Amino acid sequence: MPRHKKRGGILKHCLAIDIGASSGRHIVGYKENGEIRTEEVYRFPNGVTESGGHLTWDIGQLVFHVKQGIDEALKKYPDIDSLSVDTWGVDYVLMNGDDEILPCYAYRDGRTEAVIPRVHEKMPFAGLYRRTGIQFQPFNTVYQLYADLEAGRLENVTDFLMMPEYLMYRLCGVKAHEYTNATTGGMVSAVTGQFDPEIIRALGLPEHLFRPLQQPGTVIGEYKGIKVMLCATHDTGSAVEGIPMAGSEIYISSGTWSLLGVKTPAPLTDEASRGANYSNEGGVGYNRYQKNIMGMWLPNRLREELCPGKPWSEITAEAEQSSFGDLVDVNDPVFMAPYSMREAFDGKLTVPPADTAGYFRCAYRSLARGYRQSVNEMERNTGKICKEIWIVGGGARNAYLNRLTEEETGKHVIALPIEATAIGNLKIQLEG
Repeated sequence: MPRHKKRGGILKHCLAIDIGASSGRHIVGYKENGEIRTEEVYRFPNGVTESGGHLTWDIGQLVFHVKQGIDEALKKYPDIDSLSVDTWGVDYVLMNGDDEILPCYAYRDGRTEAVIPRVHEKMPFAGLYRRTGIQFQPFNTVYQLYADLEAGRLENVTDFLMMPEYLMYRLCGVKAHEYTNATTGGMVSAVTGQFDPEIIRALGLPEHLFRPLQQPGTVIGEYKGIKVMLCATHDTGSAVEGIPMAGSEIYISSGTWSLLGVKTPAPLTDEASRGANYSNEGGVGYNRYQKNIMGMWLPNRLREELCPGKPWSEITAEAEQSSFGDLVDVNDPVFMAPYSMREAFDGKLTVPPADTAGYFRCAYRSLARGYRQSVNEMERNTGKICKEIWIVGGGARNAYLNRLTEEETGKHVIALPIEATAIGNLKIQLEG
């Protein structure tokens, strides 16, 4: 079993449990010669399930895989010092004491559509944005919780835990509330960094649910002799920590979503930022001024529908050779959770592509155009001109999209097909 030695003893090993909307992975990391070395020890599938006409998460399976992966990690590295969990943002588990209140809804479910106008009657979006700096998304936690309130689901609730907080609670028995993930939901004050009591009171949400937020690096408990530590539990927060940027250049965390942004000292909650639908999310000692752009979700769903199992290298090669020229707005809500992604594209195009390659060419070129528009807005709003774009995550492997991004934005693209989220998760643990 590996025991990497250093002068004066054994290297500190940490475990990052990084869970996305389609898969999760357990990655052991340690520092050697100033670099973080990693090894993936467990991987498992994830995805939404349909239940009663709604999209939900199977949290029982998630807990099972989290624990199974830890056991596999301990077989190879019995001296693991700490672990932490990061996931996507906005989603949560309602609790009544130790019991979950099910179902656990997924953010792509449409249950918030009816309540959004009623939320804005109580606090107009301009006010929400001024207080939180969080871009409008129909799945923001603030709308999900209000939907629960109207449905009577909050009557016996003692806690709500964001997804990584819930998973760590099932490991160590401590109910924590971590800052970076909380900011994704649209209820954290851009001034205080804590839940905003004015929003909570205006919406009539139970005040006891909104406990003080803790910072990444905080140890909250123990599981099988391993310290359970808060990382930046929002996966993009950890991903930005894992990007080796020298300064405040542009980053794109390219996965199911493309998160494009830049580090700023403080949130920007002005009208120009609201008009551009830019978000201000918590970072580790800085603000992430960023925008959610529909990312690899588009080509991934097209592949499932049009050519399942076809190698990505063939798909991108054919897309490059295609002459299809039309584009779509990748942030159009029609692409959020369509029954057929092909039909969603057809409904937005003057003339649909004649072949499969045309759909992929349209998706990739539209994504690159979306990046350009967002970069232009960001530079205008921050007054900062950046020369480079750092791309990490699964989408960084797509050389065709990287080239299109460079051509559209005029920026030098540095693509790092690394597990940036896991590295950022590990970095916080190692430094903590």
